[in-house]
Amino acid sequence: MDVVLTEWLSAIIRWLHVIAGMAWIGSSFYFMHLDHSLRHHPGLPAGVKGEAWQVHGGGFYQMIKFMVAPSQMPDHLTWFKWEAYATWLSGFALLVVVYYLSAELFLIDKAVLDMSAPAAAGIAFFSLAAAWIAYEVMCRSPLGKHELALSLVGFVFLVGLTYAFTHVFSGRGAFTQIGALIGTIMVANVFVVIIPYQKKIVAAMIAGKEPDPFWGAIGKQRSVHNNYLTLPVVFLMLSNHYPLFFATQYNWLIVAIVLLIGPVIRHFYNSRHAGKGSPWWTWGVAAAGMIAIGLLSAAGPRGVTTGALPATPSFASVQEIVISRCSMCHTSEPVWTGITAAPKGVRLDDAESIKLHASLIDINAVRSNAMPPGNVTELSDDDRRILAAWLAAGAPVQ
Repeated sequence: MDVVLTEWLSAIIRWLHVIAGMAWIGSSFYFMHLDHSLRHHPGLPAGVKGEAWQVHGGGFYQMIKFMVAPSQMPDHLTWFKWEAYATWLSGFALLVVVYYLSAELFLIDKAVLDMSAPAAAGIAFFSLAAAWIAYEVMCRSPLGKHELALSLVGFVFLVGLTYAFTHVFSGRGAFTQIGALIGTIMVANVFVVIIPYQKKIVAAMIAGKEPDPFWGAIGKQRSVHNNYLTLPVVFLMLSNHYPLFFATQYNWLIVAIVLLIGPVIRHFYNSRHAGKGSPWWTWGVAAAGMIAIGLLSAAGPRGVTTGALPATPSFASVQEIVISRCSMCHTSEPVWTGITAAPKGVRLDDAESIKLHASLIDINAVRSNAMPPGNVTELSDDDRRILAAWLAAGAPVQ
């Protein structure tokens, strides 16, 4: 595919993905807040769970929720589904354009598993479907009737998949894959469960029948799942900009902690909105989790031995490593296929540029193995240790 076309597609699709995601997450958070804010009092219509008064934009809103459905179908209904569908469709398109078509750079790390680009893309695609099927089986099995047990099994399921992905794909690819997988589960909850069961309720009312309360209850269950998965999936969407998260040796454990603290934070707000108090302990748990992530992210990349660093190397040897392993992309005229300009404007083709970007070299090639992407230029562990010794000495150029 033409380089310019790929770049434009990536930018446009990413823009759409972010906008759609904002709309979906915003509506999800709003309805969870509304649901927990409902208060029941005498005088409400039959079948109403509760009422909430809200003020916004200079006006007052009276919100009521029926346990199953109103006695008479209104002339117009607003369906909240397209933002979810647009988020997934744009996200999957972005997966194809960025990760599947450039699998050698962003999905594959031959030091983890040497495979072809089609094989990597195939594994990534089919694991999305397989994981969703496994989730559906769990929810529809007897386990689905016990929310706490389902949550614990689901947590172990997602952490196990993350660990497996970090042993198949690059760190960046693994984080993107588990994020896409969780997003797929969330959208499938809308497409396969929530909307179809809402349509069953509408159809029953039009036919003059009493809707089955189970249809609303199962939709509510999946909506709660989506609510608690939202913060982790947003973290995973953003994490590919931060090498110390995805390209260090305990990256899978970082995801596990995020999968814990995201729901804990949502629990605080859900409890607060429901008038059940403010469980401030959740912020202590979240803070401890973030401290743990900070410590884990400082552990360095997988496979790099610890211990004393070699003697401070000459700048000539450092420059040779950087130019031979990095400057085919990070130069004024990149020679790597598909790259027309130095990524993020970072050039590493002369002494001054290498010194200027020493901190980026530290984060991307010493404290993590984010660079080179997929280690396509085969930067060795010894090379990384030489760079580490140079940085530890203050990055001298003499």
